[in-house]
Formats: sequence, structure tokens, C-alpha cells
Amino acid sequence: MTGFNRVILAGNLTRDPQLSYTPNSVPVCEFGMAINRRWRDKDGNQQDEVCYVDVNAFGRTAELINQYMAKGRPILVEGRLRYRQWTSKEGQNRSKLEVVAENFQFLGGPAGEGGGRAAATRPEGGRGSAVEGPAPDEPPAGDPDIPF
Repeated sequence: MTGFNRVILAGNLTRDPQLSYTPNSVPVCEFGMAINRRWRDKDGNQQDEVCYVDVNAFGRTAELINQYMAKGRPILVEGRLRYRQWTSKEGQNRSKLEVVAENFQFLGGPAGEGGGRAAATRPEGGRGSAVEGPAPDEPPAGDPDIPF
């Protein structure tokens, strides 16, 4: 049976992105996300739960996230889960479940403003390209080939 490994998360960055490069000069961006969940319990009391997730992005995606994102900014990430294992300097076995970002979209507007443009990436042949969309308060440009 073939597996399916896909995750979509929307939340806020918990720290500024950190950009580094692999020995082959591939950009790698590491950042954390906080995803909030709010619900009411059986007594009607509002409950809050926060899930913290570590995320890695590669290539052009890494460069764009590092350039435009900062701690506290909202982002939507689509990717896959990756399980890593290693031995610490103290000789202890460690493991971690993290997300590898493959697509993303900036949420909200530019820092300090209420509106703005959003960007997303899509891997094409292993490389991402920026796609800019209309701001939430701007109507999409009409297509002259569509009669309505």
C-alpha cells in the first residue's frame, strides 16, 4: 500500500527564520510555528490549546520565507512530515517530528499594515517560484475571455 504524507498548517512564527546553506549551497530555512485551537468543553468553558511545530524549507521557498517573515507573522504552510533521529553530543538518542514546507502562503498584510499582497510558492522541477495574488481588499482582475 502506498502511503500519503501531507500536512497543511496555518499559524504564527514563534521565532525569526534562520537561513543557512547545505554543503551543496542549497538554502535551508528553519522556523517554528504555533498553531492555536480553541473549543468549548462540555461545561461550555472556552479552552485553548497551542501546538508548536518546527518547519524546514529549502531552495527559493527558504529564501522567500527568510526575507519576508518574522516572529509573530502569520503563514500557511503545506508540506510533509519528516522524522529525524540523531545522537546528541552527550551520547543520548534524540528524535524529532518536523514539517518540510513545499508550498506556503503569507497571511495578513505587510508588517505594520492592515492590507497587502500575499505570496505563495510551488515547486517546479525542485525549484519554487513566487506567485503574487490580489490583496484581500482588492477584487481580482477580470478575464476578458469570460463574458460575466
